[in-house]
Amino acid sequence: MSRHTIRGVALIAAVLAVGCDGLLDVTNPGPINDVDLDTPVAMPALVVGMSGDLSSALSITVIWGSVWSDDLFHSGTLGAPTIFARGVIAAIDVNDWWGRAQRARWVAEQGIDRMKEVLGTGFETYALTPRAYLHAGYANRILGENTCNAVIDGGAPQENAEHFRRAEQFFTEALRIATAQNATAWKNAALAGRAQVRAALGNWSGAVQDAALVPIDFHYDGIFSLNTSREGNGWQAVTLVRGEYTVWNTRWYAVEGDPRIPWQNVPKAGGGIANAANGTTPWVRQQKYLDDGADIALSKGTEMLLIRAEAALRDGDVAGALGLVNQVRAYHELEPVAAATEEEAWPVLQDERGKTLWLEGRRFWDLRRWNTETGAARNSFLDGRDNCVPISENERLTNPNIP
Repeated sequence: MSRHTIRGVALIAAVLAVGCDGLLDVTNPGPINDVDLDTPVAMPALVVGMSGDLSSALSITVIWGSVWSDDLFHSGTLGAPTIFARGVIAAIDVNDWWGRAQRARWVAEQGIDRMKEVLGTGFETYALTPRAYLHAGYANRILGENTCNAVIDGGAPQENAEHFRRAEQFFTEALRIATAQNATAWKNAALAGRAQVRAALGNWSGAVQDAALVPIDFHYDGIFSLNTSREGNGWQAVTLVRGEYTVWNTRWYAVEGDPRIPWQNVPKAGGGIANAANGTTPWVRQQKYLDDGADIALSKGTEMLLIRAEAALRDGDVAGALGLVNQVRAYHELEPVAAATEEEAWPVLQDERGKTLWLEGRRFWDLRRWNTETGAARNSFLDGRDNCVPISENERLTNPNIP
């Protein structure tokens, strides 16, 4: 099943949730009672709701994460991103991100419990069950990669790795059920997600085992559309209409001819580059997301090759690592790169991950983990900058278990 087929499943589920009769009616039926969701007919809508909340969390993670990391340079006037650009991530500024990310996790996890109750013995054979587990897995992965501490449902702060452990459990269940259902797309999405979190937990052998089973052309995406502002990815307003973020002054502005890093100078009358929203910084538009309906990858086969490459490099296998890196480059019709030593290979590997995952909300985690390494693997970008998202001010004010 292709990524387009995955999107088709979501749309079909949405239609099923509405029903065919009166599809074009616009009468507001009023609030839906919670008990009304306790029926198998409501399960497609429940899973679509999980998808919507996950996409909402992904959108803000990708945009704000672009300046938490070095994906983009802040060139606008928006409050929180202006502060983030200085390397400061304060509790009072992350309420929106924290709320969306935690909502995505909670809705998926609670939704799974409700599906079990409603579907009973039919839960494991239900076609959307693997997808529900995937939503819970990826929501936890987003939290694990970005937070300083995990906070689960009003509990006490834990290490951020707790989210990775939860994600691994959800991906494992998605994989088991998808395998039993012979649902190849969900199976690949579960393998890819589990490879990501196993690598994050330091289980590189397990990550490699999963990653090796995912085809290079596989994508599993967060789904967006132009239907409403909530369903959009948020990129159009801040990068295409206004220059709140720019590719200028990043390492990626020097990259030309690589389809993974598409950008465009915005010309001004009389020549040169137009100024961005702040009136002084050159406006260089990202061209990866050309409208708010463009999907954003949660996982893909090319990253799986780079997980295997990093594992090989950690084992001192430079030739093996470069061979896997060059498979990714060949897939994008790019010339191979070379490195003879680990000192040469680590910057290459980090650069290739940055290009492959550009503007997908993953760079901050990579920079965060590489910042703790020693030797050639160490990346210094986050030196002197905040390297994780703190517990939000709203969470601190409402959770009695936070000191």
